[in-house]
Amino acid sequence: MEINAFFGEAVQESRRDDPATEGLEVYVVGGAVRDALLGLPAGDRDWVVVGATPEQMSARGFVPVGGDFPVFLHPVTREEYALARTERKSGRGYKGFTFHTGADVTLEDDLGRRDLTINAIARTPDGQLVDPYGGQADLRARRFRHVGAAFAEDPVRILRLARFAARFHDFTVVPETLELCRRMAADGEVDALVPERVWRELSRGLMQERPSRMLQVLADTDALSRIAPGLAVDGKLLDILDEAADAGLPLASRYALLCSDSADPAGLGKRLRASNDCNDMARLLQQVLADLPRAGKDPERVLALLERTDALRKPERFEQLLHAARRRIPVDVDDWLAARDAVKAVDAGAIAARHAGQPEGIREAVRAARLAALAP
Repeated sequence: MEINAFFGEAVQESRRDDPATEGLEVYVVGGAVRDALLGLPAGDRDWVVVGATPEQMSARGFVPVGGDFPVFLHPVTREEYALARTERKSGRGYKGFTFHTGADVTLEDDLGRRDLTINAIARTPDGQLVDPYGGQADLRARRFRHVGAAFAEDPVRILRLARFAARFHDFTVVPETLELCRRMAADGEVDALVPERVWRELSRGLMQERPSRMLQVLADTDALSRIAPGLAVDGKLLDILDEAADAGLPLASRYALLCSDSADPAGLGKRLRASNDCNDMARLLQQVLADLPRAGKDPERVLALLERTDALRKPERFEQLLHAARRRIPVDVDDWLAARDAVKAVDAGAIAARHAGQPEGIREAVRAARLAALAP
């Protein structure tokens, strides 16, 4: 395959005359291999080293950075090299693992602990594929399949599966993987997820091409109601989120739309540990959706909405609010931006100078001028 040869040359070139890796049994694994096989630009490469010890890696100049298991930075390229490892469940949730990284761990052992078959393909420096779990066949068939029973030991893998579905939206989840995820949810594994990890995967999924697929997979696996109780999701909202993705709306806008039908977006944001800008946008979007249809051309109502959304001090956020709102209700974005600009054009400094001897009247005078600027 032509792309295989290209990727292999790239890997080989990166290791040519490299004393740090000479003599090591190393492989590129995971997403870089998957994306190259799909004809997509490959991001950062992850390397696995088989048959080496931490002491040998350090002696070659690699810098240890791993916490739970040995990961090293290449002394020159700063790419990550992890020792091949196996893992054993030792507690609840995604942190309850003990790892073994002995020199006896094989590449197949390491690949066998991964989540999906499409992420369990390795490539040698000369471009040869190592695919013991059928990842290439699943790539061709456009399907997500778990590697083995160990998938059930890590609830983060449900989130990753959902995020991959949002990115590779023409892939389907095979029934046995879907059923395994449902059993994990029923067994309470999902309840052990920490909010920071949920938010990391959820926010990344919202920024993919089809965020609706992430939410659909989470719903189909019975995980959505556990990680985001109170989140109201229906077919209309899923379509709106995909429209927002097509329009290139930022994360805060997509998250605000996700929460737009929920009764308590503040509570949801607190549970998910969503970022401040996302929480602010979710709160303000609900305000806009409630107030904007009633504002009409009434200067008082228009000015009140501009003030509540802090449109003068944060004009870019206000514009993002309008573009998000128009996914839910009719909004003349240009008219509202013109109203904002008209109010912003009022010279509050000049008004203050004219009322220098009457400071108590400055605020009312500025407000009157702004209302006059909004008058039809």
